[in-house]
Amino acid sequence: MSWDWEKLKQQQQRKTGGSGVPPQVDEILKNIKQFKFPGGPILIIILIALFFGSSTFFTVGVDEVGVVQRFGKYIRVSQPGLNFKLPAGIEKVTKVKVKRVYKEEFGFRSPSGEARKLFASGGVESMNVSLMLTGDLNVGLVPWIVQYKVKDPYNYLFKVQDPRKLLIDMSEASMRLVVGDRSINEVITKREEIAVEARQHLQAEMDKSETGIGIVTIEMKKTNVPEAVQPSFNEVNQAVQEKEKLIYQAKEDYNKAIPQARGEAERTIKAAEGYSLDRINRAKGDASRFVALYQEYVKAKDITRRRLYLEALTDLFPKLGHKYIIDSEQKNLLPLLNLGKNGVAK
Repeated sequence: MSWDWEKLKQQQQRKTGGSGVPPQVDEILKNIKQFKFPGGPILIIILIALFFGSSTFFTVGVDEVGVVQRFGKYIRVSQPGLNFKLPAGIEKVTKVKVKRVYKEEFGFRSPSGEARKLFASGGVESMNVSLMLTGDLNVGLVPWIVQYKVKDPYNYLFKVQDPRKLLIDMSEASMRLVVGDRSINEVITKREEIAVEARQHLQAEMDKSETGIGIVTIEMKKTNVPEAVQPSFNEVNQAVQEKEKLIYQAKEDYNKAIPQARGEAERTIKAAEGYSLDRINRAKGDASRFVALYQEYVKAKDITRRRLYLEALTDLFPKLGHKYIIDSEQKNLLPLLNLGKNGVAK
């Protein structure tokens, strides 16, 4: 196929302006200067107004505030709504969500679901975070959740370089401090108490560091021991439960026997006291009666002596049984043996 070199040369000259040489920079600048915007200066003014308008007015959401900086220096905090600032390059706005609840998970990762939509969530999945040494030198897996909010936007943005990382580190340190003062059984059974104490300690550290973070709550998840020691731990728990069962049974028997013995002792004591009081009263009565009798005896000895003799016989005769009175000259006693059967007075 033969090439039409003349035709190709003409096409190149049209593209380069007919000289065959590419356009120079000076020519390009000259063409730009000669170019006229459609609409003239009015369009330029409109573009400038749009630029300044978009960079001077801004909107802050209902759940956030705007932190305004002028040449990098903190100036003020803008509240929700439409706000004004100096143009871009002079003042800058950083929006901080102060009503959103953030969540950090330690030792586990919760499944995706509706809860994820309510929290801005991070997480520390490493099992080493939840592996802790308790006060009785046992090892436990203690997962937990920290929920927090930004309560001071200024401190949150400018006082600490990475508030979230500091929160994670201090949360782990606070939890280890609280868990280290308790036994493994307390860590398993007293989760609410541990959560409250850990929250107080963590909030104190956050305030001391001026992070601008407010701890909403700390939630303790299910605490357990590592799988490697789980069988031994179960055996220990079973032994402890058996011990507590025996102690409970012993206390139950104690509560039954001791009150019964105390009641019996109290009854015996009361009976002895009653017998003692009865004997004392009888003795006092006998003594009083003897004194009264003696006083009467002193006044009339013969009469009193006779009355005492008759009273003694009255008490004695009923105890003697049947009595038979016969004449001393009686020879035959047999007819007298049936006196009582025939109704004859004795």
